[in-house]
Amino acid sequence: MRKLSMLLVPGLVSMALAAGPVLTSAYAAGSDEPSPPKSDTSTKKSKKKSSSVSDPKFLAAYRTAYTTIYDGHDYTGAIDQLKSLKRDDVADVANLIGYSYRKLGDYQSSKVYYELALKDDPNHVRTWQYYGLWQLEQGNREQAQYHLNKIASLAGTDSSEYRSLAAALDKPTGATLVY
Repeated sequence: MRKLSMLLVPGLVSMALAAGPVLTSAYAAGSDEPSPPKSDTSTKKSKKKSSSVSDPKFLAAYRTAYTTIYDGHDYTGAIDQLKSLKRDDVADVANLIGYSYRKLGDYQSSKVYYELALKDDPNHVRTWQYYGLWQLEQGNREQAQYHLNKIASLAGTDSSEYRSLAAALDKPTGATLVY
């Protein structure tokens, strides 16, 4: 019996580790809903974040801004909508503000918001992707590669975020990026 358990335990551990990236990939993909708050509720700020992210009014306003960006391509309007949420300390919100600024060509403001998003959630895959595209637009191919490697470690090489940034990195320097 002991020999059997010595064989089964490593196998089960291996299967659990192999399944991890698949689960992370599904969770990390961007959507029109912000990520659930972190489980740490030890501070008032975390409790406020938790309650606002699950608030129906917040979710409706976030979805409206998301649609404004991806369907309407109205980045200025989306920035105003997202800032009115007063939750740029939430990774999903900060990331979309950063994305909108980048699409408008305001790279400095974009960088500030991408870094805010990663401060809130260092494993926010969509921010790593968008910030990697930002790096490419700035001519920082080595940094973009770093971001690609980070995405691979968080979500795997089959994730849409990885494939998008990898495709952009495959283009020659100075090529127009479409994403």
